[in-house]
Amino acid sequence: MWRSGCWTRARCQDSGVDPERERLWAELFEQLDLNKNGLIDVNELRVGLAARGLSWSSVEEIVRAGDINLDGQLDFEEFTEYLRSHEKRLKLMFRSLDRNNDGQLDVGEIQQSLHNLGVDVTLEQAAKILQSMDKDHSLTIDWFEWRDHFLFNPLHNMEEIAQYWKHSVMLDIGELLTVPDEFSEKEKQSGYVWRQLMAGAVAGSVSRTGTAPLDRLKVFLQVHGQSSDKGTVWRGLHAMVKEGGLTALWRGNGINVLKIAPETAIKFLAYEQIKCLMRGRNEGGTLKVQERFVAGSLAGATAQTVIYPMEVLKTRLTLRKTGQYSSVAHCAKQILQKEGVLAFYKGYLPNMLGIIPYAGIDLAVYETLKNAWLQRHTEGSPDPGVLVLVGCGTVSSTCGQLASYPLALIRTRMQAQASVKGAPQLSMLTLFRSIVAQEGVVGLYRGIAPNFLKVIPAVSISYVVYEHMRKVLGVGT
Repeated sequence: MWRSGCWTRARCQDSGVDPERERLWAELFEQLDLNKNGLIDVNELRVGLAARGLSWSSVEEIVRAGDINLDGQLDFEEFTEYLRSHEKRLKLMFRSLDRNNDGQLDVGEIQQSLHNLGVDVTLEQAAKILQSMDKDHSLTIDWFEWRDHFLFNPLHNMEEIAQYWKHSVMLDIGELLTVPDEFSEKEKQSGYVWRQLMAGAVAGSVSRTGTAPLDRLKVFLQVHGQSSDKGTVWRGLHAMVKEGGLTALWRGNGINVLKIAPETAIKFLAYEQIKCLMRGRNEGGTLKVQERFVAGSLAGATAQTVIYPMEVLKTRLTLRKTGQYSSVAHCAKQILQKEGVLAFYKGYLPNMLGIIPYAGIDLAVYETLKNAWLQRHTEGSPDPGVLVLVGCGTVSSTCGQLASYPLALIRTRMQAQASVKGAPQLSMLTLFRSIVAQEGVVGLYRGIAPNFLKVIPAVSISYVVYEHMRKVLGVGT
């Protein structure tokens, strides 16, 4: 791979000690040892592989995996031992993908293996992936082509390719209406899923706390519209600080963070059950994109139904004046005594209807961007990189939020109706017509400016915290 044909000459033996292969490894070690001290460090490995047309992003993991004496470098024995053990893992991967046991991987086997892991690609895209490894242009990949392509990539199994594109727990821009990701049975049984979800929940908590002032301002503008004295972002933030001090900017954030964990858990469990019902007896397969949309929307509706009273409490606590409520429990008690149980489900209908455009557009945009990347970048590392992942997730979630925003605004106004003195109790359609008549179509997008302003900091915070928590919890290590 780094020198045309160097591996093809070493195909006479595939097991045991291969003298030709050992000689090539020794020659490669000498070439990578730039300062000729008998050791290869991370920088030498990165520079050496780059000079041979390889640019894997995880050379640190290669050194860490092979560094037996923990000195941060690889001597010749450590280097060759890493290559031998990694080659064994690659052999197991190859055999698991070679479904018909003919010693070749074809387009259909690549497409099916990715599909089983929740990444759907077309035959054309699978063909491009195959062509990036098919050095003899036979339209199939044999073991040697597979080995040569991945030997210096610390990829341990095909699941790691799919894992890069699991985005629903990675980014939090204030809503949890995205369609859940697909997870393999192995990931579920190993506890990987719950560590992944926990990392996402912690990231969402920190992200929401960091952007809470903008979220509170958004709610004020949604509820009060043109009558609000908080017409601009700065005036609004200043008015909130003036009324209740600096801590007033975080009113309602406690319950907004508190509802992340139950909503995430309920949605995931509901999604798995709905998915089982939709698959029927075909337990080995995964859902198509349109089926994921239906299952995800139903799972989102289930989770929202269970935690919806917390949504109402969040809105009321966000809008409260200084001294109005002493705690979450006090707020809930006041609503129950004065308005009854049904008050905890005000705005429920527009909230449910909002799930459909949000989840549908988010999933469609994300799949489109993901497939566009896969189609154009089929060579090299399967890792699309931080900017691609964050960019795809941010664009898709923002598009979904934009499409469902009018329904979210109507939901928030209905939730807040009883807390606005003298306000009539309007239905969803009446409220919609009233907003359009008094404020025009633009009235349906009140508060969208602070909502968009919080996207970049929210995404940045949630991604950084998510990556840190993945390391702490041992996800993907």
